[in-house]
Amino acid sequence: MWSSSIFSRLAVIGAISTTLASPSPVSLGWYFVQNGTSGIVALEAIVLTETLMLIFDRPLGDPLKINGHDAWGGLWNLETNQVTALDMKSNSFCGSGGFLSNGTMVSTGGDNVELPPNQTIPTEGDGRMAIRMWEPCDDPTGLSCSLLENNETLHLAKRRWYSTSTRIFDGSLMVIGGSNNQSSFWNTPDLAENSIEFWPSKDGGVPRPSEFLERTIPVNLFPRVFALPDGKVFVVANNQSMIYDIETNTETPLPDLPNGVRVTNPFDGSATLLPLSPPDFVPEVLVCGGTNTSDQLDLDFHTFSSQHPATEQCSRIKLTPEGIEQGWEVELMPEGHIMNELILMPDGKVMIINGGQSGYAAYGTVMDVVSNSNADHPNFKPLLYSPDAPIGSRFTREGLPATDIPRLYHSSVTLTPSGNIFIGGSNPHGGEVLDGEFPSEYRIEYLNPPYMTVSRPALTNFPERVNFNQRFSADVDIPGNLDISSVQVALMDLGFSTHSFHASSRLVFAEAKLSRDKKSIEVLAPPNNRVYPPGPAWMFLTVDGVSSTGKKILVGSGEAPPVADQGVPL
Repeated sequence: MWSSSIFSRLAVIGAISTTLASPSPVSLGWYFVQNGTSGIVALEAIVLTETLMLIFDRPLGDPLKINGHDAWGGLWNLETNQVTALDMKSNSFCGSGGFLSNGTMVSTGGDNVELPPNQTIPTEGDGRMAIRMWEPCDDPTGLSCSLLENNETLHLAKRRWYSTSTRIFDGSLMVIGGSNNQSSFWNTPDLAENSIEFWPSKDGGVPRPSEFLERTIPVNLFPRVFALPDGKVFVVANNQSMIYDIETNTETPLPDLPNGVRVTNPFDGSATLLPLSPPDFVPEVLVCGGTNTSDQLDLDFHTFSSQHPATEQCSRIKLTPEGIEQGWEVELMPEGHIMNELILMPDGKVMIINGGQSGYAAYGTVMDVVSNSNADHPNFKPLLYSPDAPIGSRFTREGLPATDIPRLYHSSVTLTPSGNIFIGGSNPHGGEVLDGEFPSEYRIEYLNPPYMTVSRPALTNFPERVNFNQRFSADVDIPGNLDISSVQVALMDLGFSTHSFHASSRLVFAEAKLSRDKKSIEVLAPPNNRVYPPGPAWMFLTVDGVSSTGKKILVGSGEAPPVADQGVPL
């Protein structure tokens, strides 16, 4: 029933770096390359600059050390493929995060204190209420920058483990759900934090109760959340979905996912807001993978099996009155997916990657764990989804390679500014385990698209910050062999990757027009701060299917949140 054979085409190019200095006249196509080791299990990841990413784990035995103790945070250098340890104070394990309107990265929540044997870790306390801030920093190495932590002055209102953060229209983070303490498998009424709060705080710091979160217990950890172009927020948890109006504090139920499929932790599928396109920026959400196992609390989850098939189902809904009335459109992937992640590519396609074909998230709790993993049968080969293709022809594996590294629980993945996909982590254990079928994984891979090994368009001489609805210009260099009748400019939030979800991930296509001499391009910024929440974006130019590297740009006033509405209404 299960296929885990490897069809890698890469035996002869394992030494190729993640980007090639001398493009080949013929593309090498899609290919994986292993490049470097992370020193910590990269279970959370967020891109900071063209050269740096933050990765997080937990203080439980990773080989990376700092000041005489285990490190559980690090700066990953995308150019050198090396890691620099961070001396963190709070436990970021199973937290979330995102950027504010002024470009500051904020990591939210985490776990209580866990000390490895015979180690004393400098700590301000547990990480469940913690806020960690990385302010914009121009140092390409990050060595002169620091992660700011102070539990007395920087903290959430509630303890949140397995919560989700997303940037909203005023440039702040909305923090939703989670648990106030570790659970052994799923969320339970005594542990669930069924509320919403914000950073910086609103409502006098008093969280808002959520009936939706109460209804979706026990399968509602890491709810999948997306800011919509009208300022409201879409949320899916368990097999239910809703639209939340931040300004009126009201929840509007939407149709349930079809066929009893459940998609949030520990029944992890994944979800993405599909690309938003002018002039109307109509929102559609795609939800893929998970399981249709029952969520009844009186079930003994110890009777669940690592061999229970994951679902092949993808569900898609257009969030207009007509689309909501029509409900979810169902498509089927070639195989089931659990703990997969959906990555937006610069051309608007969606990469489905990581995870397994059976079982559940978490570890050590089902009746037949495999090397302590609740899941089995890794999906070694990614799958590409084309949102604009006719239904029935949106999935393809043509030309896609396979890896030989299982990426199951506690993996991360993200698009990088180079345009390739960073993949790290996997650790279905309570600490470091180096033997067995699914060991703690420190090897870093990149999945390189075909455009990485050909001459690519380039963007230069553009403003560092643009206002909403502002027209601005950038110089372009477009290889002569590309068809300039197909030109796209995408503004992207690359998101915060953790537990099979990319918080704040977003792609907004912009109106763009090449100059007559094809040496510059005029771009119209998103119309307002609801279509694209104010903050940093990566600008990609795609010509004839070939994407440039991403260039960082700040969209909006650049002020700290909360900011007033900006731009023009739709």
